[in-house]
Amino acid sequence: MNFQFSTAPKIVFGPDTARSIPEHAATKGNNACLVTGKSPQRIQWLIDGLQEKGLSLHIVSIAGEPDTELIAGHAAEARAKNCDIVVAVGGGSVLDAGKAIAALIPNKRDVFDYLEVVGKGLPLTEKPLPLIAAPTTSGTGSEVTTNAVLLCAKQKVKVSLRSADMIPDIAVVDPLLTISAPPSVTAATGLDALTQLMESFVSRHAAPLTNALCREGLKHGAHSMLPAYKNGQDIEARTGMALASLFSGITLANAKLGAVHGFAAPLGGEFKAPHGAVCAALLPYVMEMNIRALKECDPQNPALPAYTEIAQILTGNNEAQAADGIEWVKTICAEMKIPGLGEIGVQEKDFKSLAAKAARASSMKGNPIELTENELLEILANAL
Repeated sequence: MNFQFSTAPKIVFGPDTARSIPEHAATKGNNACLVTGKSPQRIQWLIDGLQEKGLSLHIVSIAGEPDTELIAGHAAEARAKNCDIVVAVGGGSVLDAGKAIAALIPNKRDVFDYLEVVGKGLPLTEKPLPLIAAPTTSGTGSEVTTNAVLLCAKQKVKVSLRSADMIPDIAVVDPLLTISAPPSVTAATGLDALTQLMESFVSRHAAPLTNALCREGLKHGAHSMLPAYKNGQDIEARTGMALASLFSGITLANAKLGAVHGFAAPLGGEFKAPHGAVCAALLPYVMEMNIRALKECDPQNPALPAYTEIAQILTGNNEAQAADGIEWVKTICAEMKIPGLGEIGVQEKDFKSLAAKAARASSMKGNPIELTENELLEILANAL
């Protein structure tokens, strides 16, 4: 058995650890590009802390999905300001923006030269700037992944800028930063983390090290999801979801994903909906289709017993079967009011195009079995 494993050189986890960011930043650079959400004043404590450590600041505010044109512009501005470190504090979009900016400051070619699927996919020739990433939601695990997801508006698809060098140098995971996330965001991001853990666990690139993290992450996620959704001030639940998200980022960076995220790329590019909600709407139906296809075409595939184990972890029942895991996902999606694809504007006329784009998505390469066009179309119909 051969496998490789990469993750952030340093992970700092626990309540109130975000207060250590200025100290860490001062060891990495002098001119910081601080990437945050639409309201930088919400992290005034960090701005003050960085300045007290003697760092000059160039602040970048990311209000929505990071798109290629926006990110290229911010990278050029930060380069002109001679930024030598990037600090990203926010949700998945903010962290992805920070990672892309850190990569593009020293790599000066057109952004499409480096992008997967719609670009040339050229490797980065220069090492990205030092990067500290701190998530304010528990979902994407972007603080420990190798890629930045960017929206390509003209192509109506989300694709990745990817390099093993893009893993942040320091990931600071402070559950207290997630307390202000409203229930809808908690639900969508949390289900994204669970999806990533499940897809990594059944991926054709799964390995013993990633499987161990998937098991642990799924336990935390299954136990903490609803409590965090129902009471955002529940520190124990927020900590559990922060762990689930962190582990999901580590596992997807090493074991890849699957058909849910294969669909999420074109869906996220064409329809305005939270990434995690899109994943949640698709998840039970991708699980059903994968299990059916594996039983029919590849019954010895290790993903089949993995789906059974997922069900047992989610339900807490050692006698549970794979179908019980599917029902658990459907139940929790209903309880957290996750919309179907139809509610975000998807129609039957969109199916062919979405299925074709999903089949080409990089995430689809990790799916435990190659799905046919008809199977992909059936998933969309069921998730509508």
